[in-house]
This record gives sequence, C-alpha cells and structure tokens, in this order.
Amino acid sequence: MARLKIDFGIDLGTTNSAIAVIDNGKPKMFRTDTQRDTLPSCVLVTHKSRLIGDKAYGQLPKDRKKAFNESDFTSNIFIEFKRTMGNSEVYKTDKGIELSSEELSSEVLKTLKSFVDTENVKSAIITIPAAFEMNQINATKKAAELAGIEYVELVQEPYAAAIAYGVSSSNKNGYWLVFDFGGGTFDSALVKVSDGIIKVIDTEGDNFLGGKNLDEAIVNEIFIPYLKNKYTIDSILEVTARFNAFKEMWKPLAEDAKNQLSYKEEYSILTNLYDEYGEDDKGEEFEIELSITRAKLKEIISPFIQKAIDYCKTLLQRNNLDGGKLDELILVGGPTLSPIVREMIAEQIKTPNTSIDPMTVVAQGAAIYASSINNPVESDNNSIDNSVVQLKVDYESMVVGTETYVTLKLKENQKDKTVFIEISRTDEAFKSERVELNEIGEVIELQLVEGNNNGFEIIAYDEKGNRLDCEPKLFDIREGSVPGGAPLPHAICIEVMDKVTGKNIIKPLIGLEKNKTLPSFGIYNDLKTQKQIRPGMDDTIEIPIYQGEPNTKPVINNHVSTIKISGNDLPALLPEGSIMNLKIDIDRSNIMTGVASFIDIDFEFPFEVGSNESDVKPEWLERQIQEVKANYREVSDTIDENKRNEINDDLERVEKIFESKKTESGRLEARSELQKVAQTIDKLESEAEWPKLEEELKEEFYRLEKANKDLGNDRSTQVVNQLRNQLEEVLKSQDIKLGKTLAEEIHSVFFQMTLVYQLINFIRQHNQNFSQFHWTDSHRARQLLNEGLQQIGENPNTDDLHPIVIELINLLPVTERPSDYDGILVG
Repeated sequence: MARLKIDFGIDLGTTNSAIAVIDNGKPKMFRTDTQRDTLPSCVLVTHKSRLIGDKAYGQLPKDRKKAFNESDFTSNIFIEFKRTMGNSEVYKTDKGIELSSEELSSEVLKTLKSFVDTENVKSAIITIPAAFEMNQINATKKAAELAGIEYVELVQEPYAAAIAYGVSSSNKNGYWLVFDFGGGTFDSALVKVSDGIIKVIDTEGDNFLGGKNLDEAIVNEIFIPYLKNKYTIDSILEVTARFNAFKEMWKPLAEDAKNQLSYKEEYSILTNLYDEYGEDDKGEEFEIELSITRAKLKEIISPFIQKAIDYCKTLLQRNNLDGGKLDELILVGGPTLSPIVREMIAEQIKTPNTSIDPMTVVAQGAAIYASSINNPVESDNNSIDNSVVQLKVDYESMVVGTETYVTLKLKENQKDKTVFIEISRTDEAFKSERVELNEIGEVIELQLVEGNNNGFEIIAYDEKGNRLDCEPKLFDIREGSVPGGAPLPHAICIEVMDKVTGKNIIKPLIGLEKNKTLPSFGIYNDLKTQKQIRPGMDDTIEIPIYQGEPNTKPVINNHVSTIKISGNDLPALLPEGSIMNLKIDIDRSNIMTGVASFIDIDFEFPFEVGSNESDVKPEWLERQIQEVKANYREVSDTIDENKRNEINDDLERVEKIFESKKTESGRLEARSELQKVAQTIDKLESEAEWPKLEEELKEEFYRLEKANKDLGNDRSTQVVNQLRNQLEEVLKSQDIKLGKTLAEEIHSVFFQMTLVYQLINFIRQHNQNFSQFHWTDSHRARQLLNEGLQQIGENPNTDDLHPIVIELINLLPVTERPSDYDGILVG
C-alpha cells in the first residue's frame, strides 16, 4: 500500500543515530541488528566493504591503537564526521580510500533503512542541529540522496524533541525549554505551547559543544597528566599529528569512564595486560591503572556543561523569562543522562522532566512531524493493483479540536468507476454519511476523541451497495497537539555599507529575520549596481549572503554564499547605478532559492543559495584573527583590566585551536570561537561609539523639527512626534543598533520633507555649471534642465521634478553623481 504520509523520522547524530516510524498513530523505534534503539554513527571502511554501527564501534579501540603505532597515524574507522558536514575535509584509510562526511553519513542512513524490512524508505524527515549553517544543511540533504532517499525534509533537533514531548504531555500551554546536549553539538530551544499548538520561538546553540568535548577533557585533564608523570613521552608531545593520534587512542577509555560514572560514584580503570597501546621513549609499554570519582569528573566537565547552561540563560533573558516561568525543561542527548548534568541544570534553571528517553526522543519527534506531511513519492506503477479502488486521501494527521475533515477523490485512472465512500472510526463510535465520489472529490467531516489517536477505516461500495476493496483504507489522526512550524535559526542578511559609520555591516532581508516561521521569504529592495555590466562579458555583480546578527560586522557572522551575476547572465547592458531588487525564499528545510530583479532592463535572474562548501582557508582565518586583534587594540584602553585579561585569554584559546587543529573542521571551530570574541569586542566598540551617535541623533532630529516647522503639515507633525518618542527610548537605553536605525529613519523623513527644495537646488546648480559636467548626452541634458527651470518658475512639486532629476543623474558619470544619489533616486 502506498504510504500517505512520510512517517519515517531519522535522527542522524554525531555519536548515535536512530530511525522511527508512525505505526497505528504512535512512534515506533526500529531496533538495530544488536537489538538496540540507537546505532553508533561509526563506519569501518575496508577495500571491499563497509561495516557500520556496533560491530564497527567495537573495533574502534583496536583501530586507534593501530593508528598511533603507524607512521602516518591513519585510521580505518571513522566517527564524529557530522562535525565536518559541509566542508571539504576527507577521511582517508590506510589503503588510500577517501570518503567525505556526506558519504560516511549516507552509509549510516543506508544501514538505518535496512532495519525497515517491510518496505523501502523513499521519504523521510532527517533532523539537524538548530545551529547548522547552510552548507551543513545542504550536505545533509546530499547524504540522504546518496542513501537513496528520494524525498527528504530537514527539521531542527530540539523542535523534533518538543513535538515528541508535546503529543504525550497533558500540559498544553506554557513555555518549555529544550536542553539538547548531543555528541557533537549543543542546542537550546524555547518553545511556546498554546492550546496544544507547539511553536519554537527562539534558539541558541553551539556547533562545537557536545559529549565529545567531555571525552577530550577527560583525556587532557586525567589521562595525559597521568601518562606524563609515569612515562617519558617527549617525542610524542613534540609532533602534533602523533600527539593527536595518542589522545585519540585513549578516548574510548574516557567515554567508558564517563558513562560508568553516570551511575557509579567511583570507577577504576585498568588497561588489559594484553592490550597494546605502544611504548614510550624508553621502550616501556603504556598502561593505565587509576580511579576516577564522580566528584573529579564534575570538576573536569562542569565548564562545558556550564557553557551550555549559560546559552540557556541567555536565551531565557532575551525573551524576558527565567527558570521559574518555565513549565517544562526537556532533556535531549546521551550526556543528559549524567546526574552531574541534571543537578547543574536543576540548581541553575529548573528541575528537568525525565519522563522521556533523551536518546530516542528526537527520532520519535521526527516521525511524528513526518506524519503531518503528505508523502510526495508515489509507489512504483507496477506495484499498483488496478482491480482495487485507488484513492487520493488528504487530511491533517495532527489537529487541535474534536472536528476535522478529510478530502477523498479517485485517482486519474479510476475516474470511470462509480464509487460510494463512508468512513468509520475504528472504535465504532462514529461513522460518516455515505457519499459518491466525483472528479472534484468530496470533503467528509470527522469526529475525534479528545486527547487520543483516532484510527479510521475507509469503506467503499459500488452503486448496488456491494463492498469494494480500496487503497488506502486506514489512516490515523491524533487530537491534542499540532506542530506550529520550525523557526529560522539565523537572520538572512546581505553585506552593505552603513551610511552612518561608513563601515561594511550585514543587513537583514525583510521577512527573513531570526525566528520567522518557515517556510518564508524575504526582500531587499533598491540595491544599486556599482558598475556597468556588459552583456556577454565577464563583468560581475557580487552579493554576499550571511547568516547572523543584523547590523554587525561580517567577521562576526557566517558567510553562506556569494551570488554572482555576470554579463553572460544578462540579456542587455546594465548601466551603473541600476536598481536591483532581491527576493529569497526559504522552505521548511532551510533550503534557499531566490531571484534578482533588474528594473532598468526588465529581467529576472533566478539563483540557488548555500550550495557552496565551507572553505575556511588558513590564510583567510589568520587575517580574520589579526583583524579582530586590531579592533581589540582600538578599544583596549577603554576597558578594565579584568575584561582585558578575559579577552586576551579568549584570543589565546582561538590561536591555540587554530595552531593545534590543522584540519578544516579545526579551523571552523577556531572561527566559531573567534566570532564570539569579535562579538564582545564589537559590543565594546559600540559602547565607545555611543557619545558620537547620541550627538548625531540630537542634531538630526533638531534639523528635522526645524524643517517640519517651516514645511510640515499635520501628517508630518504626527510622524515627527512618533520619532521623538523613539528618540527618547533610544537615548534612555543607549542601544547602538536601534540608534543607527533611528538615525537613518530621521534622515529619510527629513529628506522626503525637503525633497522638492533639493530637487530645485539640483536643477539650478547643474544649469549654472552646465559646462563643468561630462554629460553622456549634453543635448538631452540641456532639454531636461530647461524643462526643470520652467517647472520651477511656475508651480514646482516633487512629482514633476523628480523624474527630471533622475534622468539628469543617469546622464552623469558615477564620479559626478551627488553623494545622496540613493535618496534622490528612490525619493
């Protein structure tokens, strides 16, 4: 039978992955070949085969020991490749086989699919961290395609977890906080539930914070000092690649100790005498024999847990909430099983809800979400039984309220049949009227049991009342909760020059601000081309697209892609100063497409966004580090010693990550940490900038008030009064971003109010100095100026003078156009 809904949900995790399906209205986990609900995201690669999951992970310690004792430190078993999704890093075996993160992830997905032995998984919802960037999102979709999943949608992990909790919870109102500490990433999500409608309203997270950081900390803080004290390892410490391989060898022991201490107060580690960990510089074999207490573990891992908790506090404060105002705190991810994690969360935010399995909740939520989406993938034609009545059935699988509707129609190849339909609830307490299906279809009202999963049977009859076999004949609708739509995790912005400061910043597309519900679209109008683009030539327009915080420097944010439009893409000459409007659409999976519209040549250029791999080159990152350091030096004298020490420590940590991790994933981690430091410095710069901005705001507003007194009317006075109220609020809060926005708005209102006088002045000045300008068509310029002077002599108004001035400006070379050209052009 064709599957009506997608139904399959996949949690593609850094450490563990899982697959679930909706079965009789409830999520069901597919057990692995070792009868577990989760599969280790671990791939063993040989020349002839791939081994995935527990069997591969069981050989990881042996592989890591072998790698350390090899001259090139090459492994054949790969884990944590989710952390490198979307970049150019490859994983090489000792036989020279190279695989990307996407290819390794596809092997995990293929294995998960194999656990479904009743059908082929052609459609699925796959979860991603809320903080994933566009290249990582595209890479996840690519992995699904490589695994043979024909249709895939992506949904954020904390959102999936909230859905899973929501459908089973009796709490249908309030605020929930999802604390998602996974193997490689951390996400926190603030969820608002209103009458059963579940909506994520804000998120915060870190792509480089997870359980693997805890394992590394145990190795660095316990194992390495122990080994340094007991053995001579100078030659290991001197070579970065060898030292990294040495640490990787001890990670399985660290992970085991971490897990054991989740339910023990103390754990003893004694390496097997038959294990071969290699030898130190004096030929002595490595062994570890020590005990770790839970108290010691807490000392080591608490900084990482505290970092996650601080993200949650920031999220709550941003939304004027605290732990006391939360109705639920939901845990997700293996590390949250630790009593250390749970105690710290309870002490600082709220006692967490432990009624759901943090290891499977994401896959279950993905399956529930999948069941709300119609399946676009049809069964193969040769599998369709045409002797059975084939129906198209459309309905909402999750609703709030006890009444809903289902739409039924015959498929195209069935329209010559006469078919009557009735629908019966499987508890036999409800049955619909019998209706005849036609080409348009019929809408049938259904009655639901509140708070339950409701099963329904479709019963078909011929014109004589004989029962007919039909497909499909069963479907489920759950009453009580509805997914409210996933949010956009970052504002989508373009890089522009700030008119107030003259520095490059990023500005959001209207409609694509952070936390907009997906799908959505955004626009940015009146972009001006800086040079002419000749058709058929290599002249290009470049528009950098960013994800991040509006009105901040590009270095603080993540570059998604650069839209490039060349003369080869355009049908005609595009003059300098032409106006371009930008529109970008984002679907439910965060996939972006768009169109650039060129008004002057009546042409639209469609494009895709985010298809580029991340490519953080060492030299680029080095320049970024130096730029942030230079920005810091400019403000360092204005801050106290404690803050200076904190920033210096942060910059040293960035450089340490950059120098010690030579891979692209290491550079991405260094970039992530650098952005956090840059944000702090940017805030300090803004604070130092406030006095100048305050003076400018007051001067601009005084000028506007004077212009309104001389030229205004009742309507303009109302606008000025509104701006006065905004000015008072900005001066009180000293908010730099709001101040800059308000300065632009005041300037814009002033410009519009005085535009007619500026137009008159423009015409008179260019008439008086006509011969000093290099007109592209002096005859036409003379005609326009005469026409303008005539209008000025009669009854000058903006509507008549504005088009004359625009045409005159376009007859001037760019270097001779007025500095406020943008305002005149769109005025």
